[in-house]
Amino acid sequence: MYIKKILWAISLIGLLVAAYFAYFVYSAMFAPNTAFNNQEAYIYIPTNAQYSDVREQLQPLLKDMSSFDALANQKKYPTNIKAGRYAIKKGMNNNDIINSIRSNNLPFNLSFNNQQTLEDLAGRVSMQIEADSVSLISAMRDPEFLKANNFSNATALGMYLPNSYEFFWNTSAEQFRDRMLTEYNRFWTEDRLAKADALNLSQNEVMTLASIVYEESKQANEQPRVAGVYINRLRINMPLQADPTLKFAAYQLPEYQNTVIKRVLNKHKEIESPYNTYKYAGLPPGLVTMPDISAINAVLNHENHNYLYFAADAKRLGYHKFAKTLSQHNANAREYQRYLSQQGIYQ
Repeated sequence: MYIKKILWAISLIGLLVAAYFAYFVYSAMFAPNTAFNNQEAYIYIPTNAQYSDVREQLQPLLKDMSSFDALANQKKYPTNIKAGRYAIKKGMNNNDIINSIRSNNLPFNLSFNNQQTLEDLAGRVSMQIEADSVSLISAMRDPEFLKANNFSNATALGMYLPNSYEFFWNTSAEQFRDRMLTEYNRFWTEDRLAKADALNLSQNEVMTLASIVYEESKQANEQPRVAGVYINRLRINMPLQADPTLKFAAYQLPEYQNTVIKRVLNKHKEIESPYNTYKYAGLPPGLVTMPDISAINAVLNHENHNYLYFAADAKRLGYHKFAKTLSQHNANAREYQRYLSQQGIYQ
């Protein structure tokens, strides 16, 4: 009888242990274990991350870290960590969380608008992917890459077309650059290449002219007319006399650092620079900014007309007045200069 009681007690204890183990397993695997109120949260796992790095991000998001640790070890997650951007949805259990951060790297839309320089672009992109701005600049300016793909430091910015692109967060600097080259080559269809050839312009020259057009006018419906003026000047070997190129040349000089030129003056026209299109005919060596796609298309599909001049329109700010003769242009220019003086803008 005594032995039976002992056996019964042992059996009961075994059942309790089994029940507790089953409860622990259930809790570790299937009980909800999120501690945030939003519908989902994201963690960003760097390349070559350790489990401690993942754990640090997860800790504020989970109710019970110890049960997660136990299941993660059982599923051998600490030895199979993958970099990326991962979502954890409200109410997920540990099993779901581990499955998600192991195999569900989420893409996102990386976007950038018109950046003035490669450095600006690298800074903008580095805020969106794992690669930092230093590694991005190094990849963008890699001499072998530039030479192999017919770019120079002056024209490299033209490879990056402002838009939104689907990327993974853990994209490297080289992967970003190479993807942008793919997008650039895709943009240059046979039709666009034929139009550039008809203008007797290379792809880099089209991008350079588009950058000037974009700086002159942000109005997509006016850009083809502005482009037409510059095409007309190129055809007769007339200097482009483009103010954006003067500003670009000035900004390379120490005295113009951290300044904004609102009014182009005669002294700017004396700056010695290959970007001074008042002194030198033809296109400058490279881009003065990153052009919009509308400006690129404006060059390739420029308006055919006889205008050789344009000046900002004081009555329609953002637009221009176009002229066929120098005398008419001078009258238009004087009108805008009077407007600038009335606004107290002298430099």
